[in-house]
Amino acid sequence: MTDNYWRLIPLLEASGEVQMGIDRWLLQQHRQARHPPTLRFYTWSPAAISIGYHQHHYPEFWRALTWKGKPIDLVRRPTGGRAVLHQGDLTYALVTSGIAGKRAEVYQKICEFLIEGWRSLGVELHYGSAGRGYIHNPNCFGTATNADLVMTDGRKLIGSAQLRQGDAILQHGSMVLESDPQLFAQVFGDAPKPAKIPIEQTGEELIKKVVAALTDAARQCFGVELTIQPLSDEEMRSQLNYEL
Repeated sequence: MTDNYWRLIPLLEASGEVQMGIDRWLLQQHRQARHPPTLRFYTWSPAAISIGYHQHHYPEFWRALTWKGKPIDLVRRPTGGRAVLHQGDLTYALVTSGIAGKRAEVYQKICEFLIEGWRSLGVELHYGSAGRGYIHNPNCFGTATNADLVMTDGRKLIGSAQLRQGDAILQHGSMVLESDPQLFAQVFGDAPKPAKIPIEQTGEELIKKVVAALTDAARQCFGVELTIQPLSDEEMRSQLNYEL
């Protein structure tokens, strides 16, 4: 294993509890020098609302929400930030270490591959500029801070959150691709106009195209070799009930 080797875990669809368990497990394994830096992409099934680690206030009715006849999961992330609705979105997660700088600087160094990947798809992104008032909005996509990426028309496309343990970093974020505006309004009370992505593909083909573009961008931005390695059955068992 060389210094420029990173693991790429193929696209995985699973429940929010499983996805957050994997992210926590990857961070701890990397922190203990048992696992290389890792990039992965995933989707949530069933639909879920993830709340930030320190977010203790949210509407009680969220616990009874359904979408297409199935209950919507309510899951706590290991990272901070506010609530995110995971339906019609794609999530990235990156676990690595050795990135020097303050939190905002590290965010931007990691987000570079997102900016370059989406640029290759014809979408220009820049950082948001919301002030501290954002903490009063329970909806992550209701405002865009300097840790978030927005399109040229101001619509937020990617919301990210980060957790650092020693030198190890977990950063993950949601990219809104084809969300249901009615469900969004039901959860948060209003629905912002969806971002207009200039890509012909939809559904699984859209997700595949975005994952491919962001994977190529990660190789170039981090100067690493990405080796595809699915999670083994043993690894899936290891992350069950795992806590930081």
